[in-house]
Amino acid sequence: MKKFNIRKVLDGLKEVSSSTPSPHAGTQENNLLQETLQSEHFQLCKTVRHGFPYQPSSMAFDPVQKILAIGTQNGSLRLFGRPGVECYCQHESGAAVIQLQFLINEGALVSALADDSVHLWNLRQKRPAILHSLKFNKERITHCHLPFQSKWLYIGTERGNIHIVNVESFTLSGYVIMWNKAIELSSKAHPGPVVHISDNPMDEGKLIIGFEAGIVVFWDLKSKKADYRYTYDEAIHSIAWHHEGKQFICSHSDGTLTIWNLKGTGKPVQTITPHGKQPKDGKKPESCKPILKVEYKTTRAGEPFMILSGGLSYDTVGRRPCLTVMHGKSTAVLEMDYPIVDFLTLCETPYPNDFQEPYAVVVLLEKDLVVIDLAQNGYPIFENPYPLTIHESPVTCCEYFADCSVDLIPALYSVGSRQKRQGYSKKEWPISGGNWGLGTQSYPEIIITGHADGTVKFWDASAIMLQVLYKLKTAKVFEKSRVKEEKATPETMDEDPFAIQIMAWCPDSRMLCVAGVSANVLIYRFSKQEITTEVVQLLEVRLHCELNDMESPDGGGGGDQTPALATPGASPSPQTAGPPTHPSTSSNNSDGGNVPCLKVRSTPLKQSPGYQVELVVQLVWVGGEPPQPITSLALNSSYGLVVFGNSAGLAVVDYLQKTVLLNLGTVELYGSNDPYQRQPRSPRKTRQPSGGLCDINEGSATSEDRCKSPTSARMSRKLSLPTELKPDLVLLSVCPPRGANPLDHRDNSFSRSRSSSVTSIDKEAREAITSFHFAETFARKGDSSLTPCLHVGTSLGSVLAVALNLPPAGEQRLLQPVIVSPSGTLVRLKGSILRMAFLDATGSLVPPAFEPWYEPNALADGEERDRARKRRPVSVSPSPSQELGECQYAVVCSEKQAKVIALPSQNCTFKHSITETSFLLRADVVAMGSGLCVACFCANGHIMTLSLPGLRPLLDVNYLPLTDMRIARTFCFTNLGQAMYLTSPTEIQRITYSQDTCENLQEMLGELFTPVETPEAPNRGFFKGLFGGGAQSLDREELFGETAAGKASRSLAQHIPGQGGMEGMKGAASGVVGDLARARIALDERGQKLGELEERTAAMMASADNFGKHAHEMMLKCKDKKWYQL
Repeated sequence: MKKFNIRKVLDGLKEVSSSTPSPHAGTQENNLLQETLQSEHFQLCKTVRHGFPYQPSSMAFDPVQKILAIGTQNGSLRLFGRPGVECYCQHESGAAVIQLQFLINEGALVSALADDSVHLWNLRQKRPAILHSLKFNKERITHCHLPFQSKWLYIGTERGNIHIVNVESFTLSGYVIMWNKAIELSSKAHPGPVVHISDNPMDEGKLIIGFEAGIVVFWDLKSKKADYRYTYDEAIHSIAWHHEGKQFICSHSDGTLTIWNLKGTGKPVQTITPHGKQPKDGKKPESCKPILKVEYKTTRAGEPFMILSGGLSYDTVGRRPCLTVMHGKSTAVLEMDYPIVDFLTLCETPYPNDFQEPYAVVVLLEKDLVVIDLAQNGYPIFENPYPLTIHESPVTCCEYFADCSVDLIPALYSVGSRQKRQGYSKKEWPISGGNWGLGTQSYPEIIITGHADGTVKFWDASAIMLQVLYKLKTAKVFEKSRVKEEKATPETMDEDPFAIQIMAWCPDSRMLCVAGVSANVLIYRFSKQEITTEVVQLLEVRLHCELNDMESPDGGGGGDQTPALATPGASPSPQTAGPPTHPSTSSNNSDGGNVPCLKVRSTPLKQSPGYQVELVVQLVWVGGEPPQPITSLALNSSYGLVVFGNSAGLAVVDYLQKTVLLNLGTVELYGSNDPYQRQPRSPRKTRQPSGGLCDINEGSATSEDRCKSPTSARMSRKLSLPTELKPDLVLLSVCPPRGANPLDHRDNSFSRSRSSSVTSIDKEAREAITSFHFAETFARKGDSSLTPCLHVGTSLGSVLAVALNLPPAGEQRLLQPVIVSPSGTLVRLKGSILRMAFLDATGSLVPPAFEPWYEPNALADGEERDRARKRRPVSVSPSPSQELGECQYAVVCSEKQAKVIALPSQNCTFKHSITETSFLLRADVVAMGSGLCVACFCANGHIMTLSLPGLRPLLDVNYLPLTDMRIARTFCFTNLGQAMYLTSPTEIQRITYSQDTCENLQEMLGELFTPVETPEAPNRGFFKGLFGGGAQSLDREELFGETAAGKASRSLAQHIPGQGGMEGMKGAASGVVGDLARARIALDERGQKLGELEERTAAMMASADNFGKHAHEMMLKCKDKKWYQL
């Protein structure tokens, strides 16, 4: 019988059989290394969401609070105030938000959804919550209207009826405007859905109702009848009032605008076709596209503004969507980059019966938010301060760095500020509501995003904000016109040949290395000075391993590989010329296929301050086969090395001497100790010319295809990266080798299990490189001294060591060769290796050695350059005087398990099986405030942390029950309990797994609602007050209340109390609104006690009254009697 372990219960473990870390050898180390992190230090919660709202559908603006709200097709809300004040909310149903209405200056928002529900949001708390919901059962909602300073919400439906809701109680009024009473009695046709409702600016008792079929009704609320009706032949899309309430304007489906007098003759006083050609013979202008929305705004000093979207002529094929601004006799057509979803005109006053004085237009596009300045000539746009350009080109990869050096963000900002566009409006950003949070987090955070067009963006992510710092365009290094091969097929031509696949960044030296989808590696240095590079340095590498060329499975030599030990003579010299021309058609000519996927530019390259290319490494075609995608990448600034690998093998590049030091197939790293008996493959020359590019699912597999693993047969460089953002966008859907990206041949739900045992892969022909790690450690078992090493992780779970013999720093480093020698296998795990790290004897992380940043473009004879050459790299190895027992611990995490290996004995000290039924997508060794841990993201949606070095489970939360390719590709952990991923093609979601951050999150978040005085109502003037004609008020309570209107039908709509309401307070007391909920519950309890006290007091008073009455009666009875008569 298994002994009961109380620790499993305390840590909340779910799988008893697989979750207990098993110490193997050297259990005394755990007693020496005290672990400080406990499960109470971890808690998972979302922090903030950045980026453009994905698939927006509606918008609203509070002109007093100056807050913008955007609703989306998946039911989410994004609220924006001043730069840095953002908020994300989500409707549970996920239905599209069709309309938003602010309760102006009340700190509340009404949302109407496509599932015919209406919700009231409380914005007076940092995390808005729903107070009330109303779900309509019989009618579909099409339009809502909430008058300024009113608590009665008008809701128009598809049937043409209008219902009225009290927004305080969210109950329906018995007052209903039925469509058959609103239209002419003689009209037999249904007027269609309600598309517009608004009250007369000068008379709250009169409504204008627009029906889709072209009928407009002027309704008297008191008399419950229509005063006027207006009919037009074309369908109506929107209606807008003149502020005096005597005219209104309609936009129609034929591209016309009609202006109507309120007390007119039933015909429009003016018909305008803004974009239609006017025939000379007086005929009707040609019809245009529908005008979807029009707004009519007046000014005191000049002509009114008419602003509209749509209405373009049908013959303008290919013309971009436009917003038209008509002001007096001038008409400005402003072209937009994307289709217009909605627009709003920002005005100086919230009162509809005053001159509006418009000053800006907010235009919501499908993929952008544009704000236009109406007060300046030419209508310039405002510079958008929000981080809404994440998706400018689709994101293909991300990296996240917390607790960076404090000088990094200023340095990146200084070079990035020179990239800003000119010509923006000089006024301040008009959406300026809310207040910043009082966050205690002061450490710098940087997010780096790689994109499909080859750009790399650096973002300042400190204090839960996001701001772009610098943008690097890697495509500038290459020729604009791609190499045209005769054998090129549609499969070989990438839509995004410059897409970034992997990034490696050293924050200390500021070195950057990026790997592109076209099998290239670019190495960049950071400089504050502009330079012109006459010739871009190029290295071409033939990374190509064929097992069928070997004598035996454990043989050493490969087809055309360079020797394992690089010598000065064997190291290829840097190639500065352009790549070779097109391949020979002869399959016998093995050298004829040296063709790169992209051509490096041959003209001088002007490089602005910032990241400047140092070296380009290009994998070339070999034998008519394209190079396989690069699956792993690492750099070390102290050693001056970059290493990259794919399913064929790995290459180590010395970027200081511009040479290739090592170019080996993965099998050759094992030497004679290859544990896997690999099957030789058929000769490649018997295959089709485009063999590696066909998908195994698209045709019948040949006999030699069956010899390969399913993944290697599906190798393809083709990207599925359309420029149009789609909800099911799969980022970088390169079919990688087994373990290269642990997403291969699996469906998007990641529900399939994958065995990584030796029995399942003993016929695996190709072993991919999945991870690298540079460190100063013990290269071989039993070594007595630390040496620079490169550790290589593979898709079959092996960790191999490569020793690095570096020349002395300074001049010798540039003249003498670096000796690279594989040193055997360190450890083997189940599944692909994801992450490696090293701990010292005290359990602290051993960071890789690095070279501090210096200005690379200083003059050669300058003091700074001399200092830079003589400066030795910073080394983090222990001092030689330290006793060499078990001096280090290697932490290795695969997609199935984690191990801690003691060095130099190479004994497995701790082992933990992370998952049996799923696999990890991401694992990182991260530093928390008081210790280290392994943070893991599993394909089944679980986020877990393990202690170090003991590998005790500390956190296991089922965070994302259904994940997809995008999240899996972009998920990143970083130090201090921070993580992020791309939750949609346009948005970054940041989360924390730190208890401290969760507790401080409420303080860090900004406030949306701030107390602001409502502007004074416009002065009616003496004569208007004396003779009438000013704005007429209406007692809506008397008209719509239960006393006058009665009760609404219960079957019409169902009231649902929200989490932010009184009914849900006790349930939410432990949530985000806990403080507010507890305060309200306390008030309720206090009120209840006061009520009970009042009842007791009343009872005592009644008792005292009774006693007084009895006493008075006794007094009267005994008043005239003598004492002896009593």
